[in-house]
Order: sequence, then structure tokens, then C-alpha cells
Amino acid sequence: MYGMLLITVLCLGMVATATAQHGFESDVVKTSAGDLTMTFIGHGTLMFSFDGKIIHVDPWSKLADYTALPKADVILITHEHRDHLDPKAIEEVRKPDTTILLTAACADKVKGGEVITNGESKTVQGIAVAAVPAYNVVHKRGNGQPYHPKGVGNGYILTFGDKRVYVAGDTENTPEMKALTDIDVAFLPMNLPYTMTPEMVADAAKAFKPKLLYAYHYGATDPGKLVRLLAGTGIEARVRKLQ
Repeated sequence: MYGMLLITVLCLGMVATATAQHGFESDVVKTSAGDLTMTFIGHGTLMFSFDGKIIHVDPWSKLADYTALPKADVILITHEHRDHLDPKAIEEVRKPDTTILLTAACADKVKGGEVITNGESKTVQGIAVAAVPAYNVVHKRGNGQPYHPKGVGNGYILTFGDKRVYVAGDTENTPEMKALTDIDVAFLPMNLPYTMTPEMVADAAKAFKPKLLYAYHYGATDPGKLVRLLAGTGIEARVRKLQ
């Protein structure tokens, strides 16, 4: 669609295509219902294109000019922190009929958003979305409170044809994450001290075994360490610009 194809490799039944789309890297996954294009905006921010629909995850105007990006059919907000909930970016990318799924803590900041809670599933614009708990167990603020308390934030599993994509949000390697099944593509956060160490990400990945894994929202953490930790496991850990 955007005509800037650079590299194509075949692996694990999925075609990964590195592209320059609006200046951002993208990969393409083959599904039973057509191609899924995953665009890596940066930080915890992603854009998916599938079956004529555009899904923005945690759009943040610090990272992109959203007036120049495709308008959203669906917007997913993982939690209320300002680098994930940006009302300006949301307004720039939404249309009158855009569906916005968000947490209860975000609801008063975004007009017209639809709350989805941990464990709940919805089908929006023909795409199945399931909310997964996202929270800290180990990493806490100086006052002892977790950076992300349990029951507040969401990760999301999106179903595109026969492929399931998990965007974890800001979380650690929780029991709920490790119990997931049939995940084809996973985005797991690795920025310290707020989410996971590479060892935590590797621990979770070895438990739920995604076919393809991206460390995202990784800040100053070296994503190459995760690649080394998962060598020989059968999980492809792929590095893209998502710091």
C-alpha cells in the first residue's frame, strides 16, 4: 500500500517485511484473512493495518505527527500514564466513528471511550479484542506502591484471522501473562524500573511461547540481551526501533 518495501524474510509461517512507512519501520505477518502490517512508532506506541482497518495503540504525539498518519478505526489505550494516554494524539487520529477501548482510569480523560476491564473481551470493527491484566509485582515506587497496580492497566490480545497478537502494556511477567496460550506475536515491555528486565521477559516468553517476540517500550535496556537469552528456544526475538 505504501510502496516502500526493503527486505522480506520467511520464518515460522509468517512473512516479516521490514519497510519504511511514514518514516517508521513495519513488519508484515501473513494471516488466513490477509496481511497484517505492524508499524513501530516507538516507546509503547504501535499501529496495525488489517483488512482495511487501522488500529492505533497508545498514540503519543511526542513520537509522531498524527495529522499525517492514517486515521484510526480503533484506538486501544493500555493505561492512564501520559506517555500512553495522550488526548491530543487521540483527537488528531480519531474519526467520528472510531472505537476507543480504554481502562476505567482513562475514561474521564477521553470523551466517547468504551471501558474494557481485565478479563473482558469485545469485538470491535470486526476485530476480537481481549483485555489482559497488566501490573507490577516486583518493581515499586519509593513509597512501596507498584508503578502499575493490579486491576488498573490492560494489555490486549487482538485476533487477526488465524493470528493472535498480544500487546502487553506496562507490566511484569505476571501469572496471567505466563498462562496465555496460542500467541503468535507478542510485544513485551522492557524499560526499567517500570516494567521488566530482559530476564523477566525471557521467563514469560518461555512460559507462553509466542512464535515471534518484540521487546517494546525498552528505553535504555539492551534488547540484544533478550535475543541472547532466547537463543535456541524456538522463539524468534526480533529487534525494532521501539525504545
